[in-house]
Order: sequence, then C-alpha cells, then structure tokens
Amino acid sequence: MGHHHHHHNTTGNIKVAFFLNLGFTIFEIIGGLMTNSMAILSDALHDFGDSISLGLSWYFQKFSNKKKDESFSYGYRRFSLVGAIVNSIILTVGSVFILVETIPRLISPTTPDAFGMIWLAVIGVIVNGAAAFKLRQGSTLNEKVVSLHLLEDVLGWVAVLIGAIVMYFFDLPIIDPILSLGIAVYILFNVFKNLRDVFQIIMQGVPQDTNLGKIERFLKNLEGVEAIHDLHIWSMDGEYNVLTVHIVTKENQPMEALVPLKKKIHECLHEFGIEHATLEFETENEKCVLEDC
Repeated sequence: MGHHHHHHNTTGNIKVAFFLNLGFTIFEIIGGLMTNSMAILSDALHDFGDSISLGLSWYFQKFSNKKKDESFSYGYRRFSLVGAIVNSIILTVGSVFILVETIPRLISPTTPDAFGMIWLAVIGVIVNGAAAFKLRQGSTLNEKVVSLHLLEDVLGWVAVLIGAIVMYFFDLPIIDPILSLGIAVYILFNVFKNLRDVFQIIMQGVPQDTNLGKIERFLKNLEGVEAIHDLHIWSMDGEYNVLTVHIVTKENQPMEALVPLKKKIHECLHEFGIEHATLEFETENEKCVLEDC
C-alpha cells in the first residue's frame, strides 16, 4: 500500500495547475476590464494569489524530492509541508478578503455586466475544472491543499455562472454575494481540516490511515516473537510512513536465523503502508536500554 511512487507525479501535477491558473488569471484580468466587472477583477486578484501559492507549492514539492544528506537523514520530504502551510495561509487570507468584500454587498448589492460574466464563468469552470481534474487523486497534503485552491476556483466560477444567469434574466443581484459567502465558509472549513493534518504530522502523530492496534497484534502473533515494545509510527509528509519497534524473541538466536523473520516483517509492514521500518531484536532476559520500555 505504499504511495512513494506518486511523489514525482505530484510535482508535475502542481506544475500543470500553476501554469493553468497563471494563464487564466491574465485572461481574467483582461476580461474583467472589458466587462467592467469589479467582481471578476476581484476574483482575478484572488487567482493571482492562488498562482503565487501554487508556485510556492511547486517549488517546495520539487525541493522535497531531494535525497537524504548530512543535514536531513530522512531526506527533504517534509519540506512539502511548508508548501501546504503557506498555501493554507494564503487561502485563508483570500477567503477572508472574499468575506470582507461580500458582506457589504449583502446590504447594497450591485449588478455588473451579467452577459459578459456568463461567458467568462463558462471558461473559468472549464480551465479550473481541468486543473482540479489533474489533481483529483492527489495523495500528499500539499496536493490536497492545492486542490482546495482549484476547488475554490471551480465552485467560485460555478457560483458566478449561476448568479450571472439569474441576474441576466431577473433583478436579483443579492444572489451573487450569498453564494460567495457560502463558498468562502466552506473553503475555510476545509483549510482548518488540512492544517490539522499538517500539525498531526509535525507532532509525529500516528498517521490517520494507519491501524496501530492491528499492526501491534500482527507483530505479537508472529511465530518466534514473545513480545514487542517501544512501537512508534509517524509520517514524513502524509504518505511516507516510518516505524520503529523492539521485538523480543522467544529464544536466543544468531542474526542469520532472524533473517527470514525480518524479511517477513518488512514485507507485511509494507502492506500496512509502512515505507521505512527499523527493527531491534532482543532476548527475553535482555533489559531494554530505553527508559520508556
């Protein structure tokens, strides 16, 4: 169940999403000026912020592909979390900006060029939808946070499209700020969930998709194993999981005799989603040198 083969795909996915978003932002600014729509120009400003954060995500994800060295013995995978944090901050600021701009329009709604908004919204849904489709199966937290940017853009343009169609046929300009308000709240809620996952990793918590009890029972039930202790599981970046454990054998055995047991443990732990496992074998009468054993 390992996911490390997705790591390089992630960099390419974010790269595609970055250029799609940046190119459409330029198109959006031109379209906003032509339709004299402040709503679209405001969204262009927000998309420009998205482009900056996507660029940072691309950089940090690419940087995280570096191999281990003397400074970082596990490699640079965790640097992808920096991109996720930066993205979350920018996404939060952008959503707050939307709220600040939207709330006054609930009191004094204004109607822009609805016909021009319809065409721009259709293009916006197509372009941002293509980027969201590219990252729909993202496995890293960085990809998940980036996908929120794209989801926000898609939902935002759907809201603009619906609002523009309604405003084109009816004099109901208040629909647009109501939809924008709902989208902003939804995005802030998901940002909170992703930040919670990021801090779970930073604090070296057990990965959410890892069944600690099941792994513990599996190790204890292996033939030749008397007991286990000092079991720790954490994640480097949300997909590369690490495990360390002390295994007490039923009888004193030479290292060569433990090779089949070690091989079986590593193979089965890989099925549990553990990419890197460190095993320490002890005898029944051996006292563990760690204080928390």
